Amino acid sequence: MILGAVAVPHPPIILPEVGRGEETKISATTAAYKEIARRIVELEPETIIITSPHSVMYSDYFHISPGEAATGNMAQFRAAQVTLTINYDVDFVRKLSSDSMTEKFSAGTLGERNSSLDHGTMIPLRFLEQAGLDFGKVKFLRIGLSGLSATAHYKFGQLISRVADELGRKIFFIASGDLSHKLKSDGPYGFIEEGPIFDAQVMENLGGADFLKLLTMDEKICRRAAECGLRSFWIMAGALDKKAVRAEKLSYEGPFGVGYGIVYFNIEGEDSTRNFAYQLKKFRKYESEKRKAKEDDFVKLARYSLETFVKTRKPADLPENLPEELTSRRAGAFVSLHKDGNLRGCIGTIMATRENLAEEIIQNAISACSRDPRFDPVEIDELDDLEYSVDVLGEPERAFSIKELDVKRYGVIVENGGRRGLLLPDLEGVDTPEEQIAIAKRKAGIRPEEKVTLWRFEVIRHH
Repeated sequence: MILGAVAVPHPPIILPEVGRGEETKISATTAAYKEIARRIVELEPETIIITSPHSVMYSDYFHISPGEAATGNMAQFRAAQVTLTINYDVDFVRKLSSDSMTEKFSAGTLGERNSSLDHGTMIPLRFLEQAGLDFGKVKFLRIGLSGLSATAHYKFGQLISRVADELGRKIFFIASGDLSHKLKSDGPYGFIEEGPIFDAQVMENLGGADFLKLLTMDEKICRRAAECGLRSFWIMAGALDKKAVRAEKLSYEGPFGVGYGIVYFNIEGEDSTRNFAYQLKKFRKYESEKRKAKEDDFVKLARYSLETFVKTRKPADLPENLPEELTSRRAGAFVSLHKDGNLRGCIGTIMATRENLAEEIIQNAISACSRDPRFDPVEIDELDDLEYSVDVLGEPERAFSIKELDVKRYGVIVENGGRRGLLLPDLEGVDTPEEQIAIAKRKAGIRPEEKVTLWRFEVIRHH
């Protein structure tokens, strides 16, 4: 059974041995940390689960730390004297890994790269040690995050809670993670307006125990805020599935340009209405229907082609009554797929290769879902989660100087011998022509120092 849970930050500077006086600037965080450590000790958990973004992390796999024990220290922060050793709950690890395999869930103990405890784990452990937790009696699980979806993180939390129940374990869940790293212009990561917006939303969603809003936050805001803890909080939310919880916002600070929030969750029984995996599925379906209703003929055609191919493994026939622009025009086109705010596939043609633009889109949609070497082929259960865009390319024209490029208006083509790379315009995170050219070179396998011929082109983007 789960006794409680807490979302905590992990600033090394909070430890006096590291901060050397600077820790006084986050005294509210320190006070809240001491309070939650006291509460955890009083609850007498048998096993403590810690999820950390600084443990081993893979894009498509949740790593559960293996072995019987692990040791860590704060040497990388000039405080090697701060050392801790914990014992892992080997039976819990074994069953969680086994159940994950049985359910074909991407989690387990494979791929260990560094068995030492990371600082995302060490900081909460240090406060627990100071609060008097008996490390010889209590056992631990340390779990890394992944690049998988909010749904996958939530379901993993559900699985953790279920394994605890089946083993008869009294567990406490610690979700370690800082908030935005871009709160101040003089901070180590600078300032961006999405930083404080992200922090305010996370603290509101955690403080109100509104896990649906937590799971459906705007992906663009989350990425630009440079956060590290959101996925940790998603797993924690899953571990609290169908529990009646009372959330307490104990502190929030950000004097160093990084957000530190502590929210404690008291368990007050069962509540079948807090079934957020089900609610999230309904939400995703609703959002998908809204997107479909707004799609123009270009995007509808790409979706039709892709869904037909994924379901039947055969190309779609050309639909009737398509607008003349699709049937009489020839042009290159790119079909891009996104899922949960992340690229899921993108394939296109620089020049027309088919009889008309409609055929171009149909074939490139198939390629985007099945032939992009960066991704596995799209599966049927992903179809409702995909967002599409179709870029129709204008005729490329020579650019004789970098000054003739504009990342918002023009895409770029680089050529060197038989190697050619293309980058579409107006892409998030690409802010200068230099960045645009560098990425296009990498895609073409052209070294940074090699000279290239430049082309620019405009696109009409359909969402």
